[in-house]
Amino acid sequence: MCPRCSSYKYKNTWVQEAFDDILKRGIKEAFSISPELKDVEIQTQCKEQDRILACMVFISGALENETITEQHPLTVRIRHNTCEICSREAGGYYEAILQIRTEKRTFTDKELQTIRSAVKTLVEQFQESGKRGLFITDFDEKREGLDFFISEKGTALSIAKKIQEQFGGDFKQSASSAGMKDSRQIYRMTYLVRIPAYRKGDFFSLDNSFFFIESLHANKVRALELSAWTEKVIDGKNIRPSKIYGGAELIREMIVGSQSKNEIQLMDPKTYAPVDIQKPKTASIDTTMVKTVKLDEYLFLVPEKIG
Repeated sequence: MCPRCSSYKYKNTWVQEAFDDILKRGIKEAFSISPELKDVEIQTQCKEQDRILACMVFISGALENETITEQHPLTVRIRHNTCEICSREAGGYYEAILQIRTEKRTFTDKELQTIRSAVKTLVEQFQESGKRGLFITDFDEKREGLDFFISEKGTALSIAKKIQEQFGGDFKQSASSAGMKDSRQIYRMTYLVRIPAYRKGDFFSLDNSFFFIESLHANKVRALELSAWTEKVIDGKNIRPSKIYGGAELIREMIVGSQSKNEIQLMDPKTYAPVDIQKPKTASIDTTMVKTVKLDEYLFLVPEKIG
């Protein structure tokens, strides 16, 4: 048994199973059970005594419509030995570095926490799917980005792609020599995901129109055009940092005065100064307060779901 991860070595293979299941598997191989015995069941009861397990094995089954049960004493000795995966982890082994950076800005503390949590969750999902040899050896966090040192380069590539899909941006990869093994050159991979200057929830302008970013997928942005409340898919490479205004902190509530089919009159809740603006065709306003955003002296209604 590995003292670090509690996995068991069975026929030269380390497996993560319950001790009782491992023990029953060994019993089936050690005991000779007649093929005439049907519906065989094996149960064990063990007590630890002086660093060994004193067990009683109960084997039962049906023979000619009668239940037969035998019990046998069994001594189990457990030898502790660190498995290969834990030895690698303890030794700082890694095959890939996942670098996550930003474009022309720095990460906020919330973004760093969100990305770190996203990578950790992806690693756990791959581990649960059977990637027992996957682990994060180390990570380095700084304002300009995150570095994750990952044990499996193939899975690290999959994680990098999923991070790109979730947060947008560009992806690059490179290889560097890590020495020789069995007369072969070994390479470590570096996967770089450069997250763009824009973020989900940001407002930006493009081609004299103003948008709200609803979602990201790699280099594609699904955005809401604010004057008409219509959706549009935009190539993220066309969004310049100089035209990004910010996010939810720009949204302000205003009082609804009067409205017609195409226009609505709003008032500032502090000064009560009125302003008339065009309503998006799909907008249906039946509240006394609405969300708005002001971008380059233009005032827009914001759907209730935003902000």
